[in-house]
Amino acid sequence: MSSRDLVLGRVRRALADTGRDDTPYEQAMSRAYLRRHGDRTVEETVDLLAENLADYRAIVHRSDTEHLPALLARLLTARGAHRVAVPQGLPPGWLSGVEQVPDRAESTPYELDGVDSVVTGCAVAIAETGTIVLDGSPDQGRRRITLVPDHHICVVRVPGQVVSSVPEALERLDPARPLTWISGPSATSDIELDRVEGVHGPRTLEVVLVSEE
Repeated sequence: MSSRDLVLGRVRRALADTGRDDTPYEQAMSRAYLRRHGDRTVEETVDLLAENLADYRAIVHRSDTEHLPALLARLLTARGAHRVAVPQGLPPGWLSGVEQVPDRAESTPYELDGVDSVVTGCAVAIAETGTIVLDGSPDQGRRRITLVPDHHICVVRVPGQVVSSVPEALERLDPARPLTWISGPSATSDIELDRVEGVHGPRTLEVVLVSEE
């Protein structure tokens, strides 16, 4: 008797006196989940997003469309960033005064490691969890460009890209796309709970909330 037969035999004996459950899977568990927690205005939702982003150690900035290029230039200068990875669909007026490294399929991790920063848009931002979601759209590029460089600036359009909850975000996302869920800078902890940032992605995440109104 193989180990597989032995294990399955034990499972069958354990289930021998268990009645068959014919309840359809969709009805087996109650899924009357709340779609959001609380009733907030648009302004309160955006404030909650900013609060939770900061709680995850992201650096949050606010701007409007007119002043966005100047803010991005100031953030990159403060970082000392000269070479910036840029998705193909990033609005052309956002960046100036830096060497723009286009997102290319043939770019290697070694090449991207030589990039100082990356600037992208996002698909959606979730206020209740402080999470930014990327889906590989033209203004976000391939997943690798937001995982290898040490500094990521992500632009969130307010209020159009901000939702309260994860269920509301899922309604906007295509599960067939390469989704990246970001809650603060990349970080991990060892067995002694010593936090180390920048292990699986950028060490520094800056989020710019851009008012479209």
